[in-house]
Amino acid sequence: MDNGSSKGRFWNSEAASGLTLISPPAIYAILLLAAPLVTVVVYSLMVDAKAGLSAGLTFGNYIEVWTGRIYQAIMLRSLWVAAAVTLITVLLAYPVAYFVSFHVAQDKKSLWLFLITIPFWTSYLIRVFLWKVILGYNGVINSGLMGLGLIDEPLTVINYSIGSMIMTLAHAYAPFAILPIFVSLEKIDRSFLEAGQDLGESKFMTFLRVTLPLSMPGVIAAVLIVFIPTIGDYVTPDLIGGGKIPMIANMIEGKMLKQNDKAMGSALAMTAMLIVAIVSLIFLMLNKRFLKGQSR
Repeated sequence: MDNGSSKGRFWNSEAASGLTLISPPAIYAILLLAAPLVTVVVYSLMVDAKAGLSAGLTFGNYIEVWTGRIYQAIMLRSLWVAAAVTLITVLLAYPVAYFVSFHVAQDKKSLWLFLITIPFWTSYLIRVFLWKVILGYNGVINSGLMGLGLIDEPLTVINYSIGSMIMTLAHAYAPFAILPIFVSLEKIDRSFLEAGQDLGESKFMTFLRVTLPLSMPGVIAAVLIVFIPTIGDYVTPDLIGGGKIPMIANMIEGKMLKQNDKAMGSALAMTAMLIVAIVSLIFLMLNKRFLKGQSR
């Protein structure tokens, strides 16, 4: 009797109402996210023969990914490119976010944010193609320099290079870095800055000791928002790099679709996900540390 009444009270409680409310999206997320992820994990532990995936589980695919020199080289290149893009993007985004937050009138900030989001009006693919037109062998930059007589032949260093890939990716993800930093700067109590200057600190030292530490959660969020999709980007290396400088996503795409090696492609995908997860956890721990420092 007690069990029946307790069950009745549970189904009439707010907890039951909350479970009922979140059940549809939870089931939807499990079907679209968890199920494919489990499938990839299972594939990565199988042997991909010519006839198809064979029965039995093995860690041979992971061993080959972790010990193979070509896989190590491409993974390190992907990490280096993603780190460079993240660093450049955040360093360029911070001054923009700082200017909008501290030097733009309150009634005009929405206009500035609107202008910052203009690149989102076009698809990512179109923006990459535009950079290919700008940086190409006969692109805008080379044609302009040759027209001015500054060079005799087109520059090859800006075409199909890691530098051109970093430039394209930094431009593509700049708005993603500006917005979280801006939100973090907007949350800073301006009285803290006034107090620092009243105590004799210069504006620069006040920025280093007050503004920058208080805005670090936004910076860390920007780092994660830029780093995670950059390391998995395969469109830019294919178009801007000309397919000559593949990153880990290009190798996964080649293994899965072109070579039909689902086992090795899945092992590569899981390895990349593991590395991204470790990097993300490190930055989340740093973010937690900064938040604890602010609460003291």
